[in-house]
Amino acid sequence: MAYVDGFLIPVPNARLDDYRALAELGAKVWRDHGALHYFEGVAEDVPEGKTTDFWRAVKREEGETVVFAFIVYESRASRDDVMAKAMADPRMQMDPSTMPFDGKRMVFGGFSELVAWMGESRPAG
Repeated sequence: MAYVDGFLIPVPNARLDDYRALAELGAKVWRDHGALHYFEGVAEDVPEGKTTDFWRAVKREEGETVVFAFIVYESRASRDDVMAKAMADPRMQMDPSTMPFDGKRMVFGGFSELVAWMGESRPAG
């Protein structure tokens, strides 16, 4: 059964190109270590809600946007293995003070599969 790590990340608009470079590196590292799918997208059609929304989830500040990301693995065991290898990979060893986002406001979690369609075939109907 598939397992997914999901993330919401506040990124300063002025550092979006820096973040893109980090995301491209992350995609390569995670794929190299066995992730099945890797996706990062920047907010485009993200309305402000009346009670909560993506912006509030990361406590967005003036001049920031939100990145929504997810990584798909074969299973929770696979995720644990891939994550350990990716985090130990020398390509991911960086000075936290140079990161192009505020990790303290990053929202993340792991999710077991409930319903999944990854595009291999169209669902019936």
